[in-house]
Amino acid sequence: MRTPFHQLPRAHGLALGSGRLRVEPTDFVVDEQLGFAPDGEGDHLLLWVRKTDTNTEWAARRLAEVAGIAQQDLGYAGLKDRRAVTSQWFSLPRPRDRDPDWSVLAAEGIEVLAVHAHRRKLRRGSLAGNRFRILVREWAVDRDQLADRGAAIRLKGVPNYFGEQRFGRDGANLARADALFHGAIRRPSRHQQGLWLSAARSQIFNDVLAERVQRGDWDQPLPGDCLNLAGSHSFFPAEAIDATLIERCVRLDLHPTGPLWGRGDPPTGGAVRTLEEAVVAGLPGWSAGLARFGLEQERRALRLPVPDLAWVQAENGCELTFQLPAGAYATAVLRELLEWTQGGDL
Repeated sequence: MRTPFHQLPRAHGLALGSGRLRVEPTDFVVDEQLGFAPDGEGDHLLLWVRKTDTNTEWAARRLAEVAGIAQQDLGYAGLKDRRAVTSQWFSLPRPRDRDPDWSVLAAEGIEVLAVHAHRRKLRRGSLAGNRFRILVREWAVDRDQLADRGAAIRLKGVPNYFGEQRFGRDGANLARADALFHGAIRRPSRHQQGLWLSAARSQIFNDVLAERVQRGDWDQPLPGDCLNLAGSHSFFPAEAIDATLIERCVRLDLHPTGPLWGRGDPPTGGAVRTLEEAVVAGLPGWSAGLARFGLEQERRALRLPVPDLAWVQAENGCELTFQLPAGAYATAVLRELLEWTQGGDL
């Protein structure tokens, strides 16, 4: 039913060796980029929080408990993995009667580094991106090969695959989505249903992208493509491809897109639409299921630019740094460089 993440085709050739990730939480550092400054006034607070070996949902629960508020009143922009050191923003209504003692959370790996007044609750997805610093241990990579691969990635980007964490352990979210579509699961929680539906759409997208990577046209505009304007969620259909569209794709100003499936027909045409419909046809019940649960047709760029990819060789491995926009996965970049094993649980 699914192509496992590690078996998805690569765009830039074979992996340049193998290494170990997340041996220690400090090996994987993520700093959230909010994209706007705190208002400096208002009835909410924005907290800049550094978490060590602690996931976002657990940190949110503990922050809400210390603040004395309901967890649903606490906001955050994105989910971060546990086995890492991650800094991100949280929001909560300004307490009226006291200032919470955030220091009690330090022993749990949750540090509140700054507090700012703000006018509104922080909503999911309202971030610009994330900055990554990743130590790959025991990665004995040839310097010249790494320089060549890095240059190719900065020039062309990487396939914008959804990461394996999207699908749950051993693809459990996909199995549950399939069961949901076929009536084997009834009345899941809203949270569970959302996870499963997102996983199903992500798998369709990954399968379409994998086929285009295999064919070598994942980064090229085709007749019938819907092209995404870089840095935006906007796209437009391209019935014919001319030299201008090709040139804009070469300089990463436009990107071909893939489907986030929902009700109705995809907005693509020609061979592009034929491919997308063939992928969905190979997943019986998914198209009707996504439509039945109210999902609409949307698009996601097939290509992920990584213009600032850099690295430093170290005695214990190689440290990589790069920034990605919201919704992109660091593993989409890493898989174009190396194979890896996990040094700790996610």
